This record gives sequence, C-alpha cells and structure tokens, in this order.
Amino acid sequence: MVIARLIRTIAGIVAALIVAAILLRLLGANPHNVIVSDIHDAGQALVGPFKGLFSISGAKASMAVNWGIAAVVYLFAGHLVARAIAYAVPRGGWARPVA
Repeated sequence: MVIARLIRTIAGIVAALIVAAILLRLLGANPHNVIVSDIHDAGQALVGPFKGLFSISGAKASMAVNWGIAAVVYLFAGHLVARAIAYAVPRGGWARPVA
C-alpha cells in the first residue's frame, strides 16, 4: 500500500510540474528567470514523447494541448500502476492456523 501511495504521489508531482510549466508559459513568465527556466526544462524533459502530438495554430496553444495531454497521461498511468500494485498486495487479516 505504501508503494502504491508513493507512485500516486510521484505521478501527481510530475503532472503538477507539467501544469506549472504550462501556466508559466501561457502567463508570459520571464523565461530568463532561473526558477521559470528550471520548471520549463523539467517539464520539457518529461513530455518528450508528446512533443508535436497535435499541431494547433499558435505555439502556446499547441504546447498547452500537448503538454496537458502528457500531464493527464502521467496521472492516469500512475494511478493505474498504483491500483495494480495495491490489488496485488495480499490484504492483512486473521491468519487461520493450519491443522
């Protein structure tokens, strides 16, 4: 159960990082700021497979859609893996003595 929670937490952090990068870009944050640059670089590394998935007019809109899809996929996959692990772990309970 602890591992399942850890996986859900990591998936949530990854998705939050991607969403933060999207918001910083859409709101016009200074890309030369170290924090903004680091968040954007981390997000860019995480969404590599989703880059160019959809081509929409406007670079910001295209980035928001593709990166948003990546955030949803990370959340969904993280919860799916966590659920599979949670179901695979035997539940605690009263042990029956073997006669």
